[in-house]
Amino acid sequence: MLSFSLSKSLTLGKGLPDLQSLSNSFSESISIRSNPPMTINFRSRPFQIRAIDAAQPYDLEAHLRTQFKKSNALKIGIIGFGNFGQFLAKTFVKQGHTVLAHSRTNYVDVARKLGISFFHDPHDLCEEHPEVVLLCSSILSTKSVLQSLPFQRLRRNTLFVDVLSVKEFPRNLFLDILPAEFDILCTHPMFGPESGKYGWAGLPFVYDKVRIGNDEFRIARCAKFLDIFAREGCRMVEMTCAEHDRYAAESQFITHTMGRVLERFGLESTEINTKGYETLLNLVENTAGDSFDLYYGLFVYNKNAMEQLERLDMAFESIKKEIFGYMHRLYRRQLFEEEGGSGASKEKKVEQKLLHDGSAPDHPSETVSPNGAVPEPPSVKQKP
Repeated sequence: MLSFSLSKSLTLGKGLPDLQSLSNSFSESISIRSNPPMTINFRSRPFQIRAIDAAQPYDLEAHLRTQFKKSNALKIGIIGFGNFGQFLAKTFVKQGHTVLAHSRTNYVDVARKLGISFFHDPHDLCEEHPEVVLLCSSILSTKSVLQSLPFQRLRRNTLFVDVLSVKEFPRNLFLDILPAEFDILCTHPMFGPESGKYGWAGLPFVYDKVRIGNDEFRIARCAKFLDIFAREGCRMVEMTCAEHDRYAAESQFITHTMGRVLERFGLESTEINTKGYETLLNLVENTAGDSFDLYYGLFVYNKNAMEQLERLDMAFESIKKEIFGYMHRLYRRQLFEEEGGSGASKEKKVEQKLLHDGSAPDHPSETVSPNGAVPEPPSVKQKP
């Protein structure tokens, strides 16, 4: 008959024993007694807890939070991972969205630092089936970039979004080139890396739902994308592409034009800058960082830009005429005032000499008849 005994007993309280004390208790020596008497003493290996899942409380709140983030996260493919594409991608990643990127230039290192998957080939990116394809190319290259994408590798209901500074041009391009099953959302974040480097709160974001499917999934996907900018505090403005281009020609194009004019003018900071002058310097700084291709695209691909440029030219000429005309009148007045009355009398005598061939008639005030009638001027004989 064998009997087991522990050299150290365990005392169980109301709660569970401490895991460390339990492990230490089982590491004490164990004695085995038999009949006839025989004692064997040995030291057992420490008791180890290898599975602790059951001992951990279930964090339902954290689980629900994770599920909520996954349900609201989008897989966004950015085509054109330049300065503006990277600027938007940072916020996308911060909000928990999955971002894929492709560009002609190799931005692998930049993408890796941001936690973004970079693809050299657009075919590989499209095979990842992004829910949203975001075009961040330049205005001039948009058509060629769009035509180079393998639409057949994408899901049939993919949402295409652009962020160009003109809107009717990409709208018409999307409608002409994209398959009819694809959704289209034209947007314009009216800010950039410079104006939005301290946050997007209060900055306008213009959008037009050109073609969004009627099913719940497509509507929700479009709403999720727009919510990215709403969560950052953008002022969301929905308007048609035509309305946008009309307003943009009066604001954005003129802003870029004045910024480039002042840059060519050579505006420089001084020790006595006024607030207004500081505003002009900031305008030059904000517009100088943009490429000339952007400015050229604002002019060529917005039919309202030419009219605004002509109006700006006419306004400048009008100001020049007004200031030169005022200066001319002021100069003439000062000139004749310095000469006194002699100048006026000389001018009058010259005029009389020309009219009367050297024989000045009496002044009308001196030849008024007693009854108040003005007599006829004397006849002037013509020389043979």
